[in-house]
Amino acid sequence: MTHDPLERADLGDDPVAAFRAWLAAAGTAGVRMPEAMALATAGVDGAPSLRWVLLKDANDDASFTFFTNHESRKGDDLAVNPKAALAFYWEPIERQVRIEGWVARLTAAESDAYWATRPRASRLAAATSQQSRPVESRDAMRAAYDASDARWPDDVPRPATWGGYRLHAVAIEFWQGRANRFHDRFRFERDTPGTPWRVTRLWP
Repeated sequence: MTHDPLERADLGDDPVAAFRAWLAAAGTAGVRMPEAMALATAGVDGAPSLRWVLLKDANDDASFTFFTNHESRKGDDLAVNPKAALAFYWEPIERQVRIEGWVARLTAAESDAYWATRPRASRLAAATSQQSRPVESRDAMRAAYDASDARWPDDVPRPATWGGYRLHAVAIEFWQGRANRFHDRFRFERDTPGTPWRVTRLWP
């Protein structure tokens, strides 16, 4: 597939606005879950870990919100090393976005507000799961879920071990696939959140 060139002017001066436009274009192109993103973390030993999570918000201040169990491996990593990276890839339009920055937890009130929007079955699963911990069998998981279902027949309270994070970006890179693997790449960088962005074209 041949794509138009990606020029500096196409991205404008606000990388969040450009990201939102690309995310919308991915949805229009038929990507089933364009908000799915790879999240890379590293623990105190520096060993990297990678998994897929869902983006919930791309905020005007160039922070990106996701939710998870604080006691999962990613939660453990972020507790000791609050730096992380995100990656999106949308194959139908051959576009990739990479984001780097530091991560902070949302407030309890912010996590409560999002928790209230989730389907009850999803809340039950999150309240039951001891994410990333060993479990004997699927039957044991099912029994724990059924016990939670019986315990909370109506509202399911948010566990203190589950909540949101924001990655505050200091780098956002846009990649457009081109013929012969001679791609277009632009990287927005800043020293700290809130400072001006610098933009550089990169070799593919």
